[in-house]
Amino acid sequence: MDDKIKELTLLLLYLTSWKEKSLDGEMRRSWKGYPFETLDELTDEDLIRGSIKSKSVYLTDEGVKEAELLLKKYLSVES
Repeated sequence: MDDKIKELTLLLLYLTSWKEKSLDGEMRRSWKGYPFETLDELTDEDLIRGSIKSKSVYLTDEGVKEAELLLKKYLSVES
């Protein structure tokens, strides 16, 4: 069950994200209104990044790729 919660949290972060310009190009940001334990696990896996003080996180390239796979897995949607 914990793996599904983690997957669905990443998927929700992706689905509610917006694109933001940065010095490195574009990144996807999302509000981090999810359980901190789950967000910590996603950070440990380098799927998301962000500071403790920030109210949002950004999805890493690997996080975006994983979220797009989860779209197909759970919603049968192509990104």
